[in-house]
Amino acid sequence: MELAALGAWVVAAVGGGHLLVIWLANGGPPAKVTRFPALVVAGHPVAGLAGLAVWAAYLATARAVYAWLAFAVLLVVTFQGFMLFTRWLVGRGGRHARGADQAFPAAAVAVHGAVAAVTFVLVLLSAIKATGA
Repeated sequence: MELAALGAWVVAAVGGGHLLVIWLANGGPPAKVTRFPALVVAGHPVAGLAGLAVWAAYLATARAVYAWLAFAVLLVVTFQGFMLFTRWLVGRGGRHARGADQAFPAAAVAVHGAVAAVTFVLVLLSAIKATGA
């Protein structure tokens, strides 16, 4: 299960990287004020990669504290991702997402979110298992 979580996390990161490249290729951050907070836009991928690094530390050491720390980071990543997703979804033709934010293919967003949800569950179950609960 731990390796499945790693695989899902890597796939989610690659999918997120794909979305980031699309966003940057279509202008990236707008010059005007946006409804997408810069801290969330930058923090989501940074926190996701940090959590992946902590998960790798868990796999290397088998210490439950790393599994729970990775899950805690994943909670933050999930919250940020949900915030970005809902604002993107509402913005499709609405007032939140503009320009580069609208270039995301809906299928890529859906796959990224679905794999991230699987990652969340696998990391939680692995952390519970690592604790022996």
